[in-house]
Amino acid sequence: MKLIVGLGNPGKKYEGNRHNVGFMAIDKLAEENNISINKTKFHSLYGEGRINSEKVILMKPVTYMNNSGIAVMECSNYYNIPVDDIIVICDDIDIPFGTIRIKKKGSAGTHNGLKSIIYHLKSDNFPRVKISVGEKIPQMSLADFVLSNFTKDEIIVLEKEIDDSVKATELIIGSNIEEAMNRFNGKSHLELN
Repeated sequence: MKLIVGLGNPGKKYEGNRHNVGFMAIDKLAEENNISINKTKFHSLYGEGRINSEKVILMKPVTYMNNSGIAVMECSNYYNIPVDDIIVICDDIDIPFGTIRIKKKGSAGTHNGLKSIIYHLKSDNFPRVKISVGEKIPQMSLADFVLSNFTKDEIIVLEKEIDDSVKATELIIGSNIEEAMNRFNGKSHLELN
């Protein structure tokens, strides 16, 4: 069983925020694989189903970003899911807009959601799919930037990033993280416009 966690903040107020692309990717993954995210437990909204014949849980923590690790830890403890069978999908401000980046493991960088997960799991040994949300505008604080919405032009690019993140996640679930990294790391949707 694999636990796929999309990071974001709950509630209508945050729905279109840059910080919520993890939730957007989980919704798309659920839609593509006919999985209903209709259960509440582990401080999260989640659904169970199969992707690539693998049993999966798709999760959106409702703890707010900075405490995402609580939901992940509770679910992984309950189902006894090993850390390397947890895949986290989140926003990233440090990679070029129009791209996603897959990593097998690593530090949280500036991402508070990842920091919380690493803290609660006591490990950074889980794959993550990072979706670029653009570069921080110099006159904005990081918090204000990640809680801002995308422009209409950015949404066109973002939708392609979300599609890639779904395909990449499906490959990782099928134990093909190397293929996912080869196919998607470095691919840009800005060059196509």
